[in-house]
Amino acid sequence: MEEEKPSGIIEPELEEDVAVGTPYKVILFNDDWHSFDDVINQIIKAVKCSYEEARGYAFEAHVKGKTVVFNGELNACLKVSSILEEISLHTQIIS
Repeated sequence: MEEEKPSGIIEPELEEDVAVGTPYKVILFNDDWHSFDDVINQIIKAVKCSYEEARGYAFEAHVKGKTVVFNGELNACLKVSSILEEISLHTQIIS
């Protein structure tokens, strides 16, 4: 036996608001206190990148005064920033 479907009932279409979160960025600033090796090793630890990539970030921070080392969700950025700051590197998170 076929199941009867109620007639006259209109199901509304649900509109889903999908929040497209603006990714956050971790900025690393240059300083005159840390060696390149210290900065490179800490970047590798924080963002899990290659030596060459970390060296590129360190060099860009040295030349330009700052560099973006990570993009992502706020919680991930907070973790990356805190690892960089373990050795007193100066960072900032922006959106």
